[in-house]
Amino acid sequence: MEKANCRVCVTGATGDVSKVELLKSLPHADTKLVLFEADIYKPNEFEQAIHGCSFVFHVATPLQHSDDSQFKNTTEAAVSATKSIAECCIKSGTVKRLIYTASVCAASPLKEDGNGYKDTMDETCWTPLDLSLAYSYEFFKASSEYTVSKTLAEKELLNSEKYGELEVLTNNTFTDQFMKYTEELLGKLPIVHINDVCEAHIFCMENPSISGRFLIASSFISAAELAGCFQLHYPEFNVKAEKFDGPRRDIKWDSTKLIEKGFEYKCDLKMKIDDSIKCARRTGELQQ
Repeated sequence: MEKANCRVCVTGATGDVSKVELLKSLPHADTKLVLFEADIYKPNEFEQAIHGCSFVFHVATPLQHSDDSQFKNTTEAAVSATKSIAECCIKSGTVKRLIYTASVCAASPLKEDGNGYKDTMDETCWTPLDLSLAYSYEFFKASSEYTVSKTLAEKELLNSEKYGELEVLTNNTFTDQFMKYTEELLGKLPIVHINDVCEAHIFCMENPSISGRFLIASSFISAAELAGCFQLHYPEFNVKAEKFDGPRRDIKWDSTKLIEKGFEYKCDLKMKIDDSIKCARRTGELQQ
C-alpha cells in the first residue's frame, strides 16, 4: 500500500514536545504527518482534521472529567464525541471507514444478572452496565466510569443505522494497575502485543469485506498464570504468583473472527512479555 499522508489530533498545543516528539520522530513525519489540535470535550474540533480523509482511526477517550464542561461526566462526553466524530466522517463525503478502537472492558462475559460468567468470551459479549464487583469499586471508580463510557460509545456506533457504512474495531488492551479489576470484569486477562494491534487496524482498513465488531486479544490467561510466566522467564523480578491467586474460571476465549478473515498474529505470549520488559526499561519505568 502506498504511504498516505497521516493526520493526528492531539489534546493541547501541537508545539508541546511531550505530546508530539514521538510522532515527529517517525519515518517520513516531516513530509507525511500533519498535526491538529482537538479536544474530546469539543468534538467539533475534529472536523477539520477529518475533512478529506479516506480512513479515520478513533482511539481517544476522556479519562478525567472537566467540571466546567457541558457534559455531566466522562461517559456523556465520550458518547457525544463518538457521535460527533462519526457524523463528521459521513459529512466529509470522503471517509470510507471509521475504525473505532473500543476496549475489551466493553465485552465482559459476566452474565446479565451478575451471577457468574458465560462459558466463552467472544464478540457477542457485552458488559452489563449495572455491575457490583467485589473488587474495589471505590478505588477504581475511574475504571468503572471508563468501562461504562466505552461500552455505551461502542453500542452507539454499532446500533445506529446512520453509521451503517462506518465500521468498528474493538481493541484489547490492559494495564497492570487495573489487573485485578480487569480479571474480575472479564474472568481472565486478554493480552495482545501492540504490534498486532497496529497490524489489525491496518488489516481492517485495507480489507473492504471487514465490518462489525472484533476482539483482537491473542492470549487469555489468569493473573496467576501471567505471574507464573514472569517467575519462569524473569525470576529476577521476584514476582509471586500466589499473590494473584483467585477463583479458577474455565472461560474459553472464542474470538476467531479476525483469523477467519485472514489475519495472522505475529506475537506469542513470550514475545509480549519480553517486549513489555524492553519497553519499560527503555522508558525508565523499570530500573532492573
